[in-house]
Amino acid sequence: MTETLDRHDRRLALSATGELARLNAAGILESADVHVASRLAELVHETDTLVQVTLALVVRAAREGSTSLDPHHARELLLEEVSTPARMSPGTCTEGEAATRISPGTCAEGEAATRMSPGKCADGGVGTAKGAPVETTPAEGTGDDLPDDTAWLERVRESALARAGVIVVEHGLVHLDRYHREEVQVADDLRRRSQGQQPTVDEAVLEAGLDRVFPGASWAEQRAAVRTAAGRLTTVLAGGPGTGKTSTVAGLLTLLLEQAEVRGHRPRIALAAPTGKAAARLRESVLGSVVDWPASDRERLGADIEAVTIHRLLGWRPDSGNRFRRDRGNPLPHDIVVVDEASMLSLTLTARLLEALRPTTRLLLVGDPDQLASVEAGAVLADLVAGYGDDGPVVRLSTSHRFGAEIGELAEAVRTGDADRVIGLLASARPGGPVEHLAVDDVLAADEALRQRLLEHATSLRDLALRSRHADALRALGEHRLLCAHRDGPWGVGPWNDRVERWLAETSEYAGRQMLGRPLLVTTNDRGLGLYNGDTGVMSLRPEDGRVVGVFGEPDAPQVHAASTLGEVDTAHAMTIHKSQGSQARSITVLLPDADSRLLTRELLYTAITRAQESVTLVGSEEAVRAAVTRRTQRATGLRHRV
Repeated sequence: MTETLDRHDRRLALSATGELARLNAAGILESADVHVASRLAELVHETDTLVQVTLALVVRAAREGSTSLDPHHARELLLEEVSTPARMSPGTCTEGEAATRISPGTCAEGEAATRMSPGKCADGGVGTAKGAPVETTPAEGTGDDLPDDTAWLERVRESALARAGVIVVEHGLVHLDRYHREEVQVADDLRRRSQGQQPTVDEAVLEAGLDRVFPGASWAEQRAAVRTAAGRLTTVLAGGPGTGKTSTVAGLLTLLLEQAEVRGHRPRIALAAPTGKAAARLRESVLGSVVDWPASDRERLGADIEAVTIHRLLGWRPDSGNRFRRDRGNPLPHDIVVVDEASMLSLTLTARLLEALRPTTRLLLVGDPDQLASVEAGAVLADLVAGYGDDGPVVRLSTSHRFGAEIGELAEAVRTGDADRVIGLLASARPGGPVEHLAVDDVLAADEALRQRLLEHATSLRDLALRSRHADALRALGEHRLLCAHRDGPWGVGPWNDRVERWLAETSEYAGRQMLGRPLLVTTNDRGLGLYNGDTGVMSLRPEDGRVVGVFGEPDAPQVHAASTLGEVDTAHAMTIHKSQGSQARSITVLLPDADSRLLTRELLYTAITRAQESVTLVGSEEAVRAAVTRRTQRATGLRHRV
């Protein structure tokens, strides 16, 4: 069905004309893409329509997480545009100007629209503001009429926009100047670190320590990883969920502290992560890893070790959105910096972190390169693992201990893109087993299939909250999690949260107490309360006075806060897969949207499945499962070429 937009829709750039307006009307470009490209083209007197469109597509790519534009992907988008109906209703023009149309051979009324297909329409201007068009040169046609990649890139390289430094062509990609500079900086910083003097270790002391903290054959991967990392300034520790990454971090830190005792200097250690929730979990996991170690090693690491967000580590600056107090002129004082959940690192944040390290500071990046990447531009961890290959600072862990063989086999089939294997595993899964597939094609069927499961979990939370059993409520919160790809829409978080709340409201014995037992998701950092974006909790009753409170943290040490003091929190009967990164639950249910959803990717499905500790249920059609497994996240980046 063709989507009709009125002139007040924020996705329409009303001042645009010509090719940019046509692509905007077709939904290929958003208004922000058009406005940036139009304004910059006007400033540098760029007259080539193809180059203007390329810039708009580069801006779109950055908005969607890429640091550059691949001409092949750009060609696919423009081919898609040929067969996509315009979002403007047919024959409708905006007030004061003519609406640009997508239908072949049709020009906008009142002016000649610049078209990519030669001879379709007269030459015209691509407007940057009302009454201020820029003269343009007709570009080759959309789709097959476009120049080949080499000619396209050469045309961009020779453009006024490139000469002005707005865009840069390198490695067959088109970059915005900012991301090009950051990629070059990250690669150069990593190269300098690898070429500098590496740390020395006492091999005998190290081997004795490895045998002590990682005894037996089951810890062979961890021993090898620590042995390698101990002699490097930079290490990328890559591995899937449950492969022992945190235990490896704990072992490395403990044995580096033991090495430092000989020199009489205790290194300063910083544990950090992209989010507050991931940072808190890193600290808990590291301390939990040493519980069974010899007393001397537990004491060596110490219980006072702290973890913070990377933003907090670098120090916020109120005058800048992407610069920090710590930089090359004011580096971090730490001797060892560990960053967990590095798959969520954006290119910009990585650049700021590297420039804030002293030349002798050890850096350990820890994460799963197959998980979802940062919501901001860049896929740093995946780029480093792919770019370095078997060489360089990458150390891999491959044996998972989090879940059983069934979930592990499914996750591996998804990770490698084997759709037939995934479908086979789901088809052979037994009802109620570790892996289950509810092959439903619509939301009503999903509603019927999941109602009992979701209502039982929500009712359990409410029962525990009514009895002020805070610890048990937090444990119950980790029993099950419903994960969605979307926030909105029929398969999204919002409608499913509303659905569970409605089911609960229909249960008469809870009339008037709907707030109690409601699972919560913190959406902003609140250092005063010690709550961070991504933390989960539950509404409960305080036993001494019956007041409603929010309970967060671990069951063994619940954090209780008056409901009136809580900042930004969402209801979390369901949450997005993005928000679930860094967490886990005993049982996971994954709602798959329609197969044509652009969010449905291999990385998304893999991330969702690997949140499960004991069981995972996929809810959606076989077509949606296949689409997820075969569709990769398209992020064009140049970092892997540079390292």
